[in-house]
Amino acid sequence: MTAAHIAPDHSGRPLAELIRLDGKVAVVTGAARGLGAQIVERLSEAGADVVAADLDHDGATSVAAAAAQRWGTRAIGLRLDVGDPASIEAAADTAVGELGRLDIWVNNAGISTATGPAIDVDVEVIDRLLQINARGTYLGAREAAKRMTDGGVVVNILSTTGFRASVGISAYVASKHAAVGITKALALEFAPLGVRVLGIAPTIIDTPGVRAEMAPLLEAGLDVAARAAANPLGRMGVPDDVARVVVFAASDMAAFMTGSTLAVDAGRLAQ
Repeated sequence: MTAAHIAPDHSGRPLAELIRLDGKVAVVTGAARGLGAQIVERLSEAGADVVAADLDHDGATSVAAAAAQRWGTRAIGLRLDVGDPASIEAAADTAVGELGRLDIWVNNAGISTATGPAIDVDVEVIDRLLQINARGTYLGAREAAKRMTDGGVVVNILSTTGFRASVGISAYVASKHAAVGITKALALEFAPLGVRVLGIAPTIIDTPGVRAEMAPLLEAGLDVAARAAANPLGRMGVPDDVARVVVFAASDMAAFMTGSTLAVDAGRLAQ
């Protein structure tokens, strides 16, 4: 390991400087709405140039344009399918080719499906969950690390289900447990490259995607908001609760952290 790849000591630097991301280039997957869109917003506010990547190209482009206009940074929208390895490689190449470098990769894209009893789950559903949530995380981190020539940070958006199980979502739980393991393993492998890998594990966050997934439960009379707010802090999470932690993880505030997962869960894992 060369001196350039030893974790720097930032003692003495002001906090306002440590949190800034000026001159950095980030890729955020699943960026067209909800959590991903807010991560783009906060990274741009911190000074980073951002590639907002999503299957929804128009949505990603709209998010990127709004962030660039608001914060005076560069941001571009890109179509990305994290189930397609070639698409992941193209996104990483776009960051370097159009914005000049790659410093931060946020694996936010994912899918969540209430699959019912494990004995009844279709193999195709299991494969899709593992493909997007586990393999997509692995490949995104790998392709990013290849291009982080000056070091960098990979932030994996995980879930509290990566640490605890629930009935009826076994395949999703499996995919998120796998992603937690990927975070740990790649942190060890990438440390000599100067690349940190951190996970963020939210509980239920109020996003359009979550509301759509919860629609059948709402129709059945379940008070989802009350259930989600049954945590020590007493409210349901919003996208900015997670986005702020992404900025922390990506910044020099967290320069001595890698391989761990930060729970953004209002204390649910402590219950």
